[in-house]
Amino acid sequence: MGISPWQLLIILAIVLVLFGAKRLRNVGSDLGAAIKGFRTAMKEEDEPEKAGERLEKREAEESRIIEGEVSKEKSKG
Repeated sequence: MGISPWQLLIILAIVLVLFGAKRLRNVGSDLGAAIKGFRTAMKEEDEPEKAGERLEKREAEESRIIEGEVSKEKSKG
């Protein structure tokens, strides 16, 4: 004995009335982003060398951005 399609539609209608379509859309997108982040983390755990290389590259890019901002401020002052 399972849930019939009509019962699912009624439950969906009640949830839509209670929360609204916008909030449900936000919850869905947040859930999707969380799942995507989890999968990415699992891939990085499986490939630790590549993850380390990506981290080093990201740190190098961040330091270049910070150095560029500092040099711009020095040239202004």
